[in-house]
Amino acid sequence: MSFIVKVPTSTVGIYSETNQWMKMRNHSRISSLAMRPRASMAAPKIQPLSKSVSNIQIMVNGCTGKMGQAVINAADSAGLNIVPVSFGSEEESGTIVQVCGKDITVQGPSKRESTLASLYTEYPNLIVVDYTVPAAVNDNAELYSSVGVPFVMGTTGGDRDRLYKTVDESKIYAVISPQMGKQVVAFLAAMEIMAEQFPGAFSGYSLQVMESHQSSKVDTSGTAKAVISCFQKLGVSFDMDQVQLIRDPKLQREMVGVPEEHLSGHAFHMYHLTSPDETVSFEFQHNVCGRSIYAEGTVDAVLFLAKKIQLKAEKRIYDMIDVLREGNMR
Repeated sequence: MSFIVKVPTSTVGIYSETNQWMKMRNHSRISSLAMRPRASMAAPKIQPLSKSVSNIQIMVNGCTGKMGQAVINAADSAGLNIVPVSFGSEEESGTIVQVCGKDITVQGPSKRESTLASLYTEYPNLIVVDYTVPAAVNDNAELYSSVGVPFVMGTTGGDRDRLYKTVDESKIYAVISPQMGKQVVAFLAAMEIMAEQFPGAFSGYSLQVMESHQSSKVDTSGTAKAVISCFQKLGVSFDMDQVQLIRDPKLQREMVGVPEEHLSGHAFHMYHLTSPDETVSFEFQHNVCGRSIYAEGTVDAVLFLAKKIQLKAEKRIYDMIDVLREGNMR
């Protein structure tokens, strides 16, 4: 993963819908961008879990997918106890997936509630991790809530208002976040601080956004939407349909610079701001290859949630900002 925040001196190329590079002349000097909010935050005091990490059991739903398997690998490396059962589709029912030398049996939609209740009895420290599909988000959350099992929801989509309402009414513990990459979340938090403290700072600037993901992702990234929202608060006029989506592997290799081995799993984002007179430009870029950043963040979310459950925390619903603020990350 790489992050770049710069004021470039050279000509910057940005991909256009006509597959041509748009050249933008820029005469400013390179400088680092230091954001210094007026209010400072003291470093959080880290309090380790009293229970052994191996006593935390996780069930990863969506284990047939690449993200689910990445989480299992990360959890196993962290010493968590992997429950050998996973929920999946009817077509996947009965499939045995081998990850980290473990056999995980996939169960279809039938009898999910009784199965989960039995697993919760057998594994009292169980936390479910969900990396399924957007269409399953709400039904899965209702299942976890009805059984009373805490969970980490990494799956995007679904009716988010209904999701939060379900969890709130059930009073179970959950971490819900469409973005599990800790460093990306920190970047988004910094953008929101800048937007809140300096509204209109980029008024009059034009914005161009390019994002490249694996060809199977057809929609605009939620992370890109969140960053654009911050720029809009900073005074930039930009419509979401102006985002340039790069999904062609050939263009991803030759133009964006995505390594061949990561064409099937990557997230490259670039945000380019230009002043009205085109004498100043800013470029914000973050490139992610693979899924390890999200898997590691998910494991941190599981450890965070286990601690909140142990402490019987009053607050029940958390996001990755809460995990970052806790400071208790590996």
